[in-house]
Amino acid sequence: MQDKNKLTGTPISRIDGIAKVTGKAAYSTDYPVKNLAYAVLFKSTIAAGTIRIIDTTAAEKAPGVLAVITHTNAPKLNVNGGIRGGALLQSPEIEFYGQHIGLVVAETFEQARYATHLINVTYDKKEPKVDFEKLAKEATLPKDKERADAKRGDAKAALRDAEYKVEQVYETPIEHHHPLEPHATIAEWNGDRVTLYNSSQIVNGAQSAAANTLNIKPEQVRIITPYIGGGFGSKGGQWANLVLTAVAAKQVNRPVKLALTRQQMVNSVGLRQRNHQKVSLAATKDGKLTALAHEITTHGAIKNEFVEPCGDCSKVMYDVPNSLITYRAVPMNVILPTYTRGPGKSTGSFALESAMDELAYALKMDPIELRIKNEPERDPSNGKPWSSRKAVDCLQVGAKAFGWEKRKAEPRQNQQGNYLIGYGVAAGTYPAHQRPTSAIVKLKRTGNDVMATVELAAADLGTGTYTILTQTAADALGLPLRNVKVVIGDSDLPPAAGAVGSVGAASYANAVNDACQKITDELLTRSGKQFFARPTASQLMLSEKLTEFQTRIDAKPLESAEEYSAHSFNANFAEVSVNRFTGMVRVNRFLAVTGAGTILNPKTARSQIIGGNIWGIGMALTEESILDPRWGNFVTRSFADYHVPANLDIGDMEAIFIREDDQKSNTLGVKGIGEVGIVGVAAAVANAVFNATGKRVRELPITPDKLL
Repeated sequence: MQDKNKLTGTPISRIDGIAKVTGKAAYSTDYPVKNLAYAVLFKSTIAAGTIRIIDTTAAEKAPGVLAVITHTNAPKLNVNGGIRGGALLQSPEIEFYGQHIGLVVAETFEQARYATHLINVTYDKKEPKVDFEKLAKEATLPKDKERADAKRGDAKAALRDAEYKVEQVYETPIEHHHPLEPHATIAEWNGDRVTLYNSSQIVNGAQSAAANTLNIKPEQVRIITPYIGGGFGSKGGQWANLVLTAVAAKQVNRPVKLALTRQQMVNSVGLRQRNHQKVSLAATKDGKLTALAHEITTHGAIKNEFVEPCGDCSKVMYDVPNSLITYRAVPMNVILPTYTRGPGKSTGSFALESAMDELAYALKMDPIELRIKNEPERDPSNGKPWSSRKAVDCLQVGAKAFGWEKRKAEPRQNQQGNYLIGYGVAAGTYPAHQRPTSAIVKLKRTGNDVMATVELAAADLGTGTYTILTQTAADALGLPLRNVKVVIGDSDLPPAAGAVGSVGAASYANAVNDACQKITDELLTRSGKQFFARPTASQLMLSEKLTEFQTRIDAKPLESAEEYSAHSFNANFAEVSVNRFTGMVRVNRFLAVTGAGTILNPKTARSQIIGGNIWGIGMALTEESILDPRWGNFVTRSFADYHVPANLDIGDMEAIFIREDDQKSNTLGVKGIGEVGIVGVAAAVANAVFNATGKRVRELPITPDKLL
């Protein structure tokens, strides 16, 4: 039962909520920097080739123009400095449609945008590699050693001899991140030091990447990013727009703002790559898995490689003696793929969990029963014991709460008017990690009032970081919420992990808790007194009549954490209705049940889970980035044609958290939930569509044409 005196674990509203809804929260382009100039990128109109001539004469003479920067006059940058995707104006070579080939800096945004249309470019074109269907045949083993073939037993032989098996190919398309706040930067130089106001999921990572690429020292770069308007991975690594803004500001000797348009986002800041996944499952007649093969074919950029780990769920979800996970990749003339919410796990779980549903149907077995029958006692991929695993609890609790017993196993058995009703289930997982993070706690007493300031270079992706850290510090210091101030989002603060890969909450909260425990210990030592019960830091400030005191900690994960396999697990339940005549699918109800360790704030946690669920529903039904094979450009460039779920697309959503005490993974037992919320969602929807219609759609998104 929740300790009524504890603030952690209670559904407190966001500390920064009022600032956000009233417009007081400053995002990357909101800072009132004086004497600001404006930059606008111009981009290639071919997908492969070289620039023969780039004529900027007319643009340079246009009203208000301060500079036109191209590969012909850009400063020498370190292309291996950590900026993703290239496009740093260092070469005339074109590697994808929409690659940055220059930028115009002017007194106003309108003047800069107008001048970009005055630039004439002559290309020597090459035939672009953009047809994945054809290129997939040329795919080879990725360079990344983590994507080497993973074999356990002999999956091929077990499949050959199987009593029951499923062998199918599942396709997921290219998707884009499209956060509400597009990528944007303000750069301001002060001597040889540059301040970059820029949304960055990894504050210190952005600092390092900018410094290395600009050929300066990290301490010469300051990243300021207290608020982020979404990112979903696209603001984890940094892209060329960050340093090009700094280059422009240096060249015109004044601050410069560069904000990407929604259309520019599709070929500026990465994407989720297309994946062709063959999943083969073998089982005995009673449902015990004997083999699992997950063979992935995907693509990278023309020179650089990124392969999302689609086979990760297949490695750990089920107890199977014979397993094979393989990756093959082919280069394409598209921007470099990158991490996208639930990278690999969201796309891979669609394939795995759809195949599990197909196997259950072939066996005439309930799909929940099939999953529970193959629950592993240890992590099958490495033999480590689980720090905790609540996968079965998620399935059982979810089934009861959802009313799974009302589901009919045979498709097309539930009709309401013109609608076919179906029910689907899928499970998911995402690893839980704590990363090194430093923090400073400062205490200040005025009379009998003690105030605390907590400082660390953390990032708030919009998930509630300010709130959970305020709760954590208030509990650890014995202070009310109003007496705690959290300062984050600045590279001048102690270095911290990023808001990526579901490591933020565990890393930040444990560091803050450790710092608060340390400052209490130091105050106790300073007092030299014996206490009947351990006093709080605020009580010690009063008893010792101290006006100020501070400490710093460099927190690291528990050494013993590596002895265990730590993951969050979930179960997703979907009810869909499919119009018999139009093929339109609607998710009437969705329930996500999650086991994710200590929940620091149920209110913000629920928001994260539901947000992930909604993206998963979009992944299942609407989201797809389409390449024009003639030119290699994306025809889906705005919310008019790239469809994300809106309010009317979403039915009743509910989230349940399983109580889970896991001190093996980290001191507070916190596991990330930002990623696991999307894992398994698309499969649950697809499985529900099959239950409704009898049609198995293995290629996302599930659009009406695939059901009619």
